[in-house]
Amino acid sequence: MPDSIKLQDKGPTLQGSMAQVAELFKAHKSFSIELWPARTEIAQRKLDQSLVEFASLNPSFVSITYGAAGSTREKTHELVVRIKNETSMVPMAHLTCASQTKKELIDILQRYKQAGIDNILAIHGDPPLNSDSNLEEGELRHAIELVELARSIGGFNIAVAAHPEGHPSSNDIKMDRFYLTQKLKRADFGITQFFFDKKLYLDLLEDLDNLGVKKPVLPGIMPITRLSAIYKMAQLSGTEVPHSLRSRLEKVQDKPDEIRRIGIEVATQLAQDLLDESVPGLHFYTMNDAWVTKEIFSNLGLAR
Repeated sequence: MPDSIKLQDKGPTLQGSMAQVAELFKAHKSFSIELWPARTEIAQRKLDQSLVEFASLNPSFVSITYGAAGSTREKTHELVVRIKNETSMVPMAHLTCASQTKKELIDILQRYKQAGIDNILAIHGDPPLNSDSNLEEGELRHAIELVELARSIGGFNIAVAAHPEGHPSSNDIKMDRFYLTQKLKRADFGITQFFFDKKLYLDLLEDLDNLGVKKPVLPGIMPITRLSAIYKMAQLSGTEVPHSLRSRLEKVQDKPDEIRRIGIEVATQLAQDLLDESVPGLHFYTMNDAWVTKEIFSNLGLAR
């Protein structure tokens, strides 16, 4: 494990009470990132080095994914606590209700509370990328129940997931929007799944506004670095990869550097287009790739 990472405070974070979440979005744009726990020793060494690079970006918060099928559950807790204790970054722990009992979820939430972790992303959970099987249902069937459970324990800032193109398990976009409003009414803010057309995000906000919900919703951006990974994640999340983008990528499918170049270009342009629309901030799905994330931050003038 490398030496503790310390970085002077250069901007707002989500630390503290729930009231501060609203203040963050009122006064500042939020620029946050997602990481995932390492599954191998090689991946752990890469993550150790990447944490230094990510800390230099001074993100508003860092969300850490959670193995809904059990693959990284304990590693998520370890990484969340490590980031809180050893870096200047503010962690947000993903927590899923799939495949778990209510007691297990209460125990996890209480452990986070005891460790001083007060930011949670409450989601249902998806199968692992390398699995074609569905997750077993947990005692809580929907993310909204997990939000309510965290609220009952108290002391958490709670985010929920939003799907601009509709949840992949839903065949009715209107009902999907309705269920999202119910989650957002109980949570503090939302974070979208990744998408490639800003109109999808703007349409989502318009629908929520028409339903009387004005909670902040951060747009999620995933830079493309590997074709197989992006197609699989798009399938799981219900995201459409536009034909024109697929065509560009498949022309260079045997050139990894060119795929990354296009991925960075597309992510940068989407991010800038969203910033031009006065979004509350941006959330980047980094896949633990600090170099790609830093390149995009630099392109946007966000690197500090």
